[in-house]
Amino acid sequence: MWSNWENEVKQQDVTIPERLLWDMDLENFDLQKNKKIIVQRVIEYGLPEDYNTIFSLYGGIQGVKEIIKQIHHFRYPQDIAFVCIAFNLKKEELECYRRKQLRERHLNF
Repeated sequence: MWSNWENEVKQQDVTIPERLLWDMDLENFDLQKNKKIIVQRVIEYGLPEDYNTIFSLYGGIQGVKEIIKQIHHFRYPQDIAFVCIAFNLKKEELECYRRKQLRERHLNF
């Protein structure tokens, strides 16, 4: 899917679009400290070129894959399905899925 991302990054600006961080104070925003938020926003609202940006910032496809595993929540179930297919992950590897399973277990009496 993203086999040519490195060549495409060379041709585009490597910055996170402000439209993905509409609710953040961008003057004090730390791209490394907030990498889970950025990756989550790209998955939920990003354009194809935004993926190239996060690959460039966070260690390529493998680096982004590791960040995805740590994200606590995705807005839509389709996002979980997408990352599992696109990044060759099992849903059990995702922190958001494990947390959901724990919540459901506590609610079922």
